[in-house]
Amino acid sequence: MTTVAFGQAHSSVLETGRRVTAYADQLFTHLPRADQRRWAAAYLLGLLAVSGRKSVRSLAAAVTDSPTASQSLHRFVNSSPWPWQPARRELTRWVEQQLRPTAWTVGTAVVPKRGNQSCGVHRRFVPALGRTINCQVGIGLFLASGHRQVPVDWRLHLPGEWADERLRRRARVPEQVRPLPVWAQVLDLADALATRTSAPLPLVANLCEYKESDRLLQGLRQRGHDFIVTIPGTLPVLPTAPLPGRGGDSSAPVVSAQSFLDASGEVPRSVVMSTHSGSTRLTRIVTGLVRLPRGAHAPRFYRLFAEYPREGQGAPVIRLTSLAHRPMDELLQLAQVQAGTPGALRHLEGSFGLQDFEGRSYPGWHRHVTLVSAACAYSRLVEAEPGDHVNTVPPEWLHADSPGRADLLV
Repeated sequence: MTTVAFGQAHSSVLETGRRVTAYADQLFTHLPRADQRRWAAAYLLGLLAVSGRKSVRSLAAAVTDSPTASQSLHRFVNSSPWPWQPARRELTRWVEQQLRPTAWTVGTAVVPKRGNQSCGVHRRFVPALGRTINCQVGIGLFLASGHRQVPVDWRLHLPGEWADERLRRRARVPEQVRPLPVWAQVLDLADALATRTSAPLPLVANLCEYKESDRLLQGLRQRGHDFIVTIPGTLPVLPTAPLPGRGGDSSAPVVSAQSFLDASGEVPRSVVMSTHSGSTRLTRIVTGLVRLPRGAHAPRFYRLFAEYPREGQGAPVIRLTSLAHRPMDELLQLAQVQAGTPGALRHLEGSFGLQDFEGRSYPGWHRHVTLVSAACAYSRLVEAEPGDHVNTVPPEWLHADSPGRADLLV
């Protein structure tokens, strides 16, 4: 195990440092070199110690007095040839043991960029800002249980222009990585998660935010992944029986989800639902069984249901789930998970430096978000809050093989 010497630090701080470095050893045991494992622990310690913007310089200053540490940390993330997927697999396994997740969800992180040199940078209209900006877009996978969500995997969105070989070489994009629509990257995340968890988990997400959400649904059902997703009312569905008012027509034509609920949904009924804050509320739902029209595989029934707000307070929230035979109160509880995803993303941005990566390469971005996810998981599940003081680590810990050198990780 990597050892951190804290000198005359308080025992509580010393114990925190020991726990963080033991945790880093567990996640990054696949790294072949001792210096790489030391820098992984140092990066995590910095992410947990620094408040505000987490530049490489501030991370280094939080854990060591060595004048060359910031350069070494930068090289560790950007240049040192270590794979990030083994660390994410171990992180997923660790989070599953600690959190006991009931679902997974996805969040889209928009990272503003000033120039056009960073991997995946493109012009994009951001509704929250009301304007078009230069940015990167990351798609994060979160394991969720109740109100807690922890990131364990990521994809960096590459728009079509990133098929250009000149851009790809400059950003060191691997040959096998090609531009894909966001829905296809979510499917890729689903496939990866299925190989890493001990039991299958349903996707809980808002598909109203995605283009071609029907393509994502088709991919999920073809792969056998369960889901409970918010959908637009225009999504095409197939009723399991003729709609009322169609006379002797025994066919079941494709209709919109909203039209089906208006014409054929069950009589609205009330469900008492508990919230994450411990309070309860009465909600009115309309529900029914449907099929999805696309695909040549055997038909499967899905539950379509709408949750209606109080009268005069807006349109209903419409959801579709493959968990057709689960009790409605259980489905409503599970559906609440998606409401926490925007807050989880803001927490990553504000407390763990999701937007603070200073490099430009594809490998560097993935290594940074892996370390950010590991720091967030530690904070959420071991109850060490970001910004807690982490005592300075002596330079000899980071440079045990060659004190004072900044080229250890070349």
